[in-house]
Amino acid sequence: MKTLIGGAVAAVLGIIGLSIWFSEFLQLLAGAVPIMLLLGGGLAIYLGFDELKDSWKKEETVVETSFKTDEVDKYKKEIDELKKEIETLKTEKA
Repeated sequence: MKTLIGGAVAAVLGIIGLSIWFSEFLQLLAGAVPIMLLLGGGLAIYLGFDELKDSWKKEETVVETSFKTDEVDKYKKEIDELKKEIETLKTEKA
């Protein structure tokens, strides 16, 4: 409830202040808008350049991942043999 009352009082004071100092508000706004545009544009340029550098790195680090099927089969057989060996060791231990 305190927040609601405080917000209402702040809004009323803001409207009164804006109506009294409207020309000063416009002058401040005229000075702040170009600076905000300049800072926002600089940030957008920086982020765009950073994204472009990331895309260049991705293109450079393309790794060849094609495996021969006989190599894959060989490794699958080796894994199966190791699994069987582990199971036999578990049953001997128990």
